Amino acid sequence: MSGRPVPEPDSDTVSLRLAGPVDELAAELADRTAPAVHPYEVAALLESEGLTGEQIRARYGHPDIFSLAEELYRRVPRAFPEPPPATDPWAPDHVRCALRGVVFALPGLAYPLTAPLWRGAGAVSALVVAGLLSWAWGQALSHRTYVRLAAGRREAGLTLRAGAPVGAALPVLAALLMVGPGPAVLFAVGQSVYLAAAGVLLVLGRERLLAAALSPLVAGGALLLYGEPGTGPRIGLPLLTLVASTALAAHAVRDALRSAAVPGPARTGYLASLPYGLFGLAAGALVLSEGARHPYAVIALTVSMGPAEWLLYRFRGLSVAALRASATPRGFRLRSARTLTVCLVAYLALLVPAALLTGAPVGELAALGATLWTALLLQAFGVGLSPAVVCLGAAAPVTVAAVTGSPPWPWLLTACCSVAAVALAGLALYALGRPSAHA
Repeated sequence: MSGRPVPEPDSDTVSLRLAGPVDELAAELADRTAPAVHPYEVAALLESEGLTGEQIRARYGHPDIFSLAEELYRRVPRAFPEPPPATDPWAPDHVRCALRGVVFALPGLAYPLTAPLWRGAGAVSALVVAGLLSWAWGQALSHRTYVRLAAGRREAGLTLRAGAPVGAALPVLAALLMVGPGPAVLFAVGQSVYLAAAGVLLVLGRERLLAAALSPLVAGGALLLYGEPGTGPRIGLPLLTLVASTALAAHAVRDALRSAAVPGPARTGYLASLPYGLFGLAAGALVLSEGARHPYAVIALTVSMGPAEWLLYRFRGLSVAALRASATPRGFRLRSARTLTVCLVAYLALLVPAALLTGAPVGELAALGATLWTALLLQAFGVGLSPAVVCLGAAAPVTVAAVTGSPPWPWLLTACCSVAAVALAGLALYALGRPSAHA
């Protein structure tokens, strides 16, 4: 042996020597073998690539597929890439939410347009009672229809076909008993039939058709800005909206009835929808109490129902994200509290400028908005009874004061709604701060 040192091979020589068939195969399959947790997974991959035992022996110098799999498993470092971000199953439809706020508010144009034709003794009280009954029935019918949608659109159509006419007839009967035949009852007929038709279109997702049906009322409101429109437009334009919305609702129900029957869950009892109807009654009483003193604030509140619905979807989406990010129930509850606070503050931030612009007390409108939004949030998760009880408790003193003609207490609505909002927020945190509520 000579004493001369052996020269170190350069990097090019090393790369040429290592770039054999096994190295090439390892580089080719690295992205699929890196996440493997056992060589058998690599063997399954090689088999799916169509490698035969003869190819493995001749080209790669291994006796069988398992030997080659172990070699590849050893050469490729383990790497577990993050899964792709999951899509938000509760991403809101921005246009739909905005449109719903508009179609909630536009029907109010019918009142100033037709008021000179039906005003009289007891007319306003009759229309208020009829409106409250329509809202209560509409809320209960909407809940039952959404439940039946789980069994298909045909079942929903059957529910609406049976329930909507009753929801239009009962308020008219109440108005007739209060004031007898006359112009006020005729307007109550139009009001009740429209609310029933609008409820059908909204439940079946036909907001755009409803907005189109309301276009004559928009024209009537524009005419009021320029002076006296005359008896013809005062009657004809609301009547055109009524006929269009009723025809569209009937067509939507017929279209739903043409759908094939789908096996679904067993029918739920009618009592399951009762809390939603009671909530509609209570919410109507609270909103009318606000409207008696600040009608423009109620218009703003009605328009805000579009953003309110958008925030309900955002709450559900953010809750799903919090569920994925939380490791403990306590951590999820804290995230739920933060989500609830953010969404509620965002909604109230819309009502504060509305109150300032309409001259309504900021605290009063904010308390009313917080009560309604939090109750709707609980209802969206199937919690119906507790929001109804809380809202009825808030509406009772306000209604008693209005019916008995007690001296107006400016703080009464604010106090009742503030207590209700705090109670509903606590209920929401208790009910929705559990992971099981979002499963």
